[in-house]
Amino acid sequence: MLDNIIAVWPEIVTSLGQTFYMMVITLAVAVLVGTPLGTLLYLIRPGSIISAPRLYVAIDGIVNVIRSFPFLILLIAIIPFTRLIVGTAIGTTAVVVPLAISAIPEFARLIEQTLLDVNRGIVEAAESMGANTRQIIWKVLFSESRAGIANAITIISVSFLSFSTVAGLVGGGGIGDFAIRYGYYRYQTDIMIATVILIVIIVQILQTTGNFTVRRLNKKN
Repeated sequence: MLDNIIAVWPEIVTSLGQTFYMMVITLAVAVLVGTPLGTLLYLIRPGSIISAPRLYVAIDGIVNVIRSFPFLILLIAIIPFTRLIVGTAIGTTAVVVPLAISAIPEFARLIEQTLLDVNRGIVEAAESMGANTRQIIWKVLFSESRAGIANAITIISVSFLSFSTVAGLVGGGGIGDFAIRYGYYRYQTDIMIATVILIVIIVQILQTTGNFTVRRLNKKN
């Protein structure tokens, strides 16, 4: 078993690099776009700071529609759009497009829920002291929910690590695709088991790092 793993180790390293490439870009896009989108959903929901029920229903509906798409179907359905954005529908970079599109509404919903967990009394106190919307967002909402935001990033990281295994369908590679190719197509169970153990270790590292960050950011601890 060890000899087989050593023989394919360079390919494992390449697959890990492809996975991290997909994850880093996907998470960056999810955070940069999903955070303001989730904040907007919080602000305009009925009874919130900027109540805009009709706009909320429209944006909420779009978010729900995108979230309802199974990733495999989304990957195939937006191939023309992927080709338009990155110039190709095949390869590691091409997979990032559907991953990001799927991650944005998921992260936005997590952000919305995290902000909803902020004590409404603190927000009302800030409003009574004359704080404007921008100040409430940065100095109250984001400050009070920073541990929750870190937890949301952790959840997205672990979830979309599993989503990246579908990358092999469009030649995107990745550690999940590597496990499928060797375990399913070549019947090399030992290599597949070793790869799955590696994936589990990566998930544990992500979760442990996320939990540590949440504890450090949580003002209650």
